[in-house]
Amino acid sequence: MRILGIDPGLQTTGFGVVDAQGQKLAYVASGTISTRHMVGQPLALRLKVLFDGIGEIIGRYQPDSAAVEIIFVNVNPQSTLMLGQARGACMTALVTRELDVAEYTALQMKQAVAGHGNAAKAQVQEMVKRLLNLPGLPGADAADALGIAITHAHAGTSLARLGEAARRGAGSAYRQGRTR
Repeated sequence: MRILGIDPGLQTTGFGVVDAQGQKLAYVASGTISTRHMVGQPLALRLKVLFDGIGEIIGRYQPDSAAVEIIFVNVNPQSTLMLGQARGACMTALVTRELDVAEYTALQMKQAVAGHGNAAKAQVQEMVKRLLNLPGLPGADAADALGIAITHAHAGTSLARLGEAARRGAGSAYRQGRTR
């Protein structure tokens, strides 16, 4: 299974592509989509660059599924809104190309990649390098995106089993919804 991981950001969006076969992972590609050169341009144009960039990556690497980092509220509400819009542009690019999209928090990614949720960016970069047998450290945004893809590779099998159980009727009382 080929997985596209996305670390969304309005100025810099990281992407990482890995192939997963069981527990074996192989690096395919990684990098960033930048709108730093567009500071001062209308937000809609910057979002279009992200949308189009994700589309190009999908076209080039043909992933089977995608995973995106979940964002949380920052200290600055305006920054949070802008980041949310960037994330929305990335997710829209994924679903318009009919990819299944999983979502993971930074904490989940750090636990999956580094073994604990308090890992610093440098630790994530080093562990991604080791897990994918890379010759050098990936950039911070690309490393986070690769980490999201790795997280999905590890969690995807379990989630697929849970989804299949739900489709077969296990836990149907929860699907009906409960009021008490």
